[in-house]
Amino acid sequence: MVAIDETAPATARLSTRIHAPLATVWEVHTDIAAWPTWNPDIDMARPDGPTAPGSSFAWRTHGMEITSTVYELTPERRIAWGGPSAGITGIHVWTFEQDGDHVIVRTEESWSGAPVEAAAEELGRALHASLEAWLSHLKARAEQLA
Repeated sequence: MVAIDETAPATARLSTRIHAPLATVWEVHTDIAAWPTWNPDIDMARPDGPTAPGSSFAWRTHGMEITSTVYELTPERRIAWGGPSAGITGIHVWTFEQDGDHVIVRTEESWSGAPVEAAAEELGRALHASLEAWLSHLKARAEQLA
């Protein structure tokens, strides 16, 4: 299984409980082309095909152009992606777990590379804030559709 880089200068782990069916949460999260419709922090998201291991997608968030590759995908359970952007290598892992009538979504991400080493504390805070916002937007959208 793909894991974040535990030795990276910036890492974050967060989770949330979403009151929606697992299939809904998964669909919202993995419909990459639709991310800008519910996540205002993402300006553009363009997959190169169906979301599957080895596929890539280009996206723009907080002014950064990113191309990520899907490393792992287990439907309605887990997705991991990552890649380099502006000297930063990111690895992002998401897990989804049914818990009664809720879904627990866990996310963890690592950032490594020279820019992160030069500003680890600042970029660590930015990473945490971005994941916190993403989970909040995902929760709002999935619960709206439930």
